[in-house]
Amino acid sequence: MPFKFCPQCAQPLIERAMPEDGTLRHQCGDSGCGFVHWDNPVPVVAAIVEHEGGIILARNKAWPAPFYALITGFLEKTDPSPHEAVCREVMEELGLAADSATFIGHYPFARQNQIIMAYHVPASGVITLGDELVDYKRIAPEKLRYWPMGTGPALRDWARSRGHDPQPMDLPQL
Repeated sequence: MPFKFCPQCAQPLIERAMPEDGTLRHQCGDSGCGFVHWDNPVPVVAAIVEHEGGIILARNKAWPAPFYALITGFLEKTDPSPHEAVCREVMEELGLAADSATFIGHYPFARQNQIIMAYHVPASGVITLGDELVDYKRIAPEKLRYWPMGTGPALRDWARSRGHDPQPMDLPQL
């Protein structure tokens, strides 16, 4: 949700073209203030967790059934790197130790204004779901299906890099 008022001087924000390139941005209505709401995308890490021969997909308790997805989380300012952030998320969400983390790619998720940095994370240990999750599935890599947005393209790209031909899934209408 964009700001409605300037966080520096409390004047209403107005949409104006930037003089440099004409891009529309919400800017402070007070010309002396100069505040611009850039609305930059939020950095998110995603893990394709490989555990005991399968890929772990999890269901967040805030999601309706039957949605399962990759392990994801926000990059925190205390994370030394996205690599360490994705390992932290795997431990927090699944209780698993990351054996390694290999960068797959970055993927825009415009609907959520996010940039997703995806990693393949082989992990070991016993799965213990964190507070945000209610269930998980272990899917054989050759049986993976991907969804068309968010972390789905990362899963598709990883599966193809392993010689699989994943098919897209039809998402139910909510």
